[in-house]
Amino acid sequence: MTMPRPGQPVRGSSTGRPLMAALDLFGRRWNLRIIWELQHGPVGFRALQQRCDNMSSSVLRQRLTELLDAQLVAQGPDTTYALTELGHGVYLALRPLARWSGEWAAKLAEDGDA
Repeated sequence: MTMPRPGQPVRGSSTGRPLMAALDLFGRRWNLRIIWELQHGPVGFRALQQRCDNMSSSVLRQRLTELLDAQLVAQGPDTTYALTELGHGVYLALRPLARWSGEWAAKLAEDGDA
């Protein structure tokens, strides 16, 4: 699977809009979870795999390759993975969504739907 790029057609859109490329990248299973798990700093492959509910190593390698190519994650000389400045920006953008999801869950629980 090719890495989504702004300016290029992506899954679900031929416009090339940067947002559509980002949504394609983030819509790939585990990518957002990896970014979320790297919020506290560098972590090694096995520790990251454990934080991500022991996803298969082949899937983790593929997702890390995509995130490295997108310049959202960097690999250090000690082979740990960390968010880049761009990756940290994604994490910051997710924080309001995390807050909203808590409010949503509380509302559903209050209404007896959760």
